Amino acid sequence: MTEYQNLLTEEVGGVLTVQLNRPKANAFDSVMVDELVAVLKRAAADDELRCLVLTGAGRVFSAGQDVGIIAERQGTISFREHLQRTYNRVILRMRRLEKPIIGAINGAAVGAGLGIALATDIRVAAESARFVFGFTGIGLTADSATSLTLPLLVGLTRASEMAFTNSPVSADQALAYGLVNRVVPDSDLPAEVAEMAASLASGPTRALGLTKRAFNRTMFEALERTLDYEAYLQDIASQTEDHHEGVEAFMEKRNAQFRGR
Repeated sequence: MTEYQNLLTEEVGGVLTVQLNRPKANAFDSVMVDELVAVLKRAAADDELRCLVLTGAGRVFSAGQDVGIIAERQGTISFREHLQRTYNRVILRMRRLEKPIIGAINGAAVGAGLGIALATDIRVAAESARFVFGFTGIGLTADSATSLTLPLLVGLTRASEMAFTNSPVSADQALAYGLVNRVVPDSDLPAEVAEMAASLASGPTRALGLTKRAFNRTMFEALERTLDYEAYLQDIASQTEDHHEGVEAFMEKRNAQFRGR
């Protein structure tokens, strides 16, 4: 079994379970992105792997991008290049993997963590899970395909409310919105997902993969263009005063004072 710095993996009966495992809050850095891409490549190439489960270690699914890294590199980073190298690669590989991916959402999914959760095929949420747009909280805009997946799943009105207010959506709300397939007690999440994954892995996975390809053609034909346009807009947002204020406020654990410029 390959050893990873920020991922925990386990393979049982054709099911590969991947845990995001980077303290604090499973926030992404470039190493964890590269490792996740490597796992997705492996899953695509290995015929013995028939289903993938993606979850988070501890009490959080993923807080998205590590904001501390953004704070350190403010003014020196091209967000467009950053997204093209990181989350755009992850999302495209997830959607192009012609095997089922189950998202076991064990806690908060925020920002890019939300985008990665929504790129899975089936989502099972623990009762403690919550879903947060996140980007606008630090003066940024949608990335990780959330401008596509969020309105597709919950409708434009609810997606707009989530994005504009940045308010958390509970697991029960997410179920009512169609954001997740089911909600289970926290203690039941591993067993529930393992049973589902085993069932999918024993199924006609070639047919499932082709079905996913068909869904991609119908619902996600614009995915690559969407990711590229998000990266373009994120580059603009990253140069605003509001973004700099949002990052400073996040690091200082205070409310941001946005001025709309």
